[in-house]
Amino acid sequence: MANHRSAVKRFRQSEKRRVHNRIYRTRVRTYIKKARTEIASGSDLEAARAATKVAVRDLDMAASRGTIHPKNAARRKSRIMKQLAALEAKG
Repeated sequence: MANHRSAVKRFRQSEKRRVHNRIYRTRVRTYIKKARTEIASGSDLEAARAATKVAVRDLDMAASRGTIHPKNAARRKSRIMKQLAALEAKG
């Protein structure tokens, strides 16, 4: 445990941020998973597009908040858009 007042405050702040950031990281994972399952099913192209749009928007939000690195968000968006493009080319 921290001994100085400033270190105690820093501990409180970092814990609060960790809990707050966890919400956004979990949301990103959930939406990406939903988009991937829609793309993998391949039955409804519009549903796959909508799920991908939501995932991309949430990735941008997490990156702008600093929850994930902007290049991490760009890489994930690129991969999911590549999968969607392959589905659209096939169908």
